[in-house]
Amino acid sequence: MLTFEQIHDAKRRISSYIYETPIIRLNGLDQLLGCHVYIKAENLQKTNSFKLRGALNKMLSLPLEQLQKGVVAASSGNHGKGVAYAAKLLNSKATIVLPDSAPSVKVDGILALGAEVLQCKLAERHVLTEKLSRDYGYCNIHPYDDYDIMAGQGTAGLEIVAQLPEVDTIVVPIGGGGLISGVATAVKSIAPHINVIGVEPAVVSRYSKSLEAGERLLLAEQKSLADALLTLQPGERNFPIVQQLVDEIVSVDEVMIQRGMKTLLSAGKIIAEPSSSIGIGAALQGILPIRKNEKVCFLISGGNVRFEALDKKASTQI
Repeated sequence: MLTFEQIHDAKRRISSYIYETPIIRLNGLDQLLGCHVYIKAENLQKTNSFKLRGALNKMLSLPLEQLQKGVVAASSGNHGKGVAYAAKLLNSKATIVLPDSAPSVKVDGILALGAEVLQCKLAERHVLTEKLSRDYGYCNIHPYDDYDIMAGQGTAGLEIVAQLPEVDTIVVPIGGGGLISGVATAVKSIAPHINVIGVEPAVVSRYSKSLEAGERLLLAEQKSLADALLTLQPGERNFPIVQQLVDEIVSVDEVMIQRGMKTLLSAGKIIAEPSSSIGIGAALQGILPIRKNEKVCFLISGGNVRFEALDKKASTQI
């Protein structure tokens, strides 16, 4: 299992390379969302996503010889950008495998950092990544199913509790489960009374369905505005952590994901991608177990988005 000590070690390892992103109070959203609204602004992180935390922790832990051989990573975009940034920092070659549906803003961001990009079908990302690792000796930097990755992401949880110790509930987007595994481990180790809620797209509700079944289910490929949350199966190492530590998982409709993004921009003046606005969408949908007097921190996981996403018809993405 992931330990609190591993997360503290990750904090020491990466703190000089990342931003300690702010907690921002968004009073203007209180009435809309039905709680006291705070955000953890990881959209302001270097690479504009929390993913840099895990990528750096993993790669700073690798032997020099492995870094010299290079790294490879499957990603929907943000993890790839984090790996590309870390590889450039550490003078290592990075190859990033993206789905052919990845937004151009994410592809361009990775290429700008000097990494090689290969694209394939969503369900084939990890197969191609493992083949490249075998063929060329690259280290596979898994986006979520790795304790070093989870520990790096968990540093965001340490920061939330330090910055907002009176927080009642933390709302976290969930794809494969790397972020919520790290955050829940950090938060519950310090303050077990704080609720941790995961939010996922209803069209790819792999955690809701797997938790109900008591085992990791593999879902069919779907499309969603939340392009960073399309993983089809919970991570093997992540699933038991989520089972043990996460208080609830809720599934958000496509139209509410888009409305969450628009609300953050119009009422909160925060630019966030659909995948990181999903918690706001869940509150607007009325499916979060929160009360009006609660202090709720929404983890805004990334901001790699173009304004075209505001105009897309949610129904065409399903």
